Amino acid sequence: MIQPMTGKELEYIADSMSNEDLLIKQCSAVIATGTTPALRSLCTQMLQTHQQHYDSLLHAISHHQQLAPTQPQQ
Repeated sequence: MIQPMTGKELEYIADSMSNEDLLIKQCSAVIATGTTPALRSLCTQMLQTHQQHYDSLLHAISHHQQLAPTQPQQ
């Protein structure tokens, strides 16, 4: 049986989501202001990768919510 994540694991995922969000925003900025099509294309690919990472982490959190106890553990 799959166990709920620990608080430390949840913190790690939240930090990772924050990092992925920052990378998504940075890629978006380069796509909007990039001077060459090759640079914009590369950043578009990177944005998609970071969005996939973010979505995977979000899925892990939502899956955890289904497993987590509804009452604090003693």
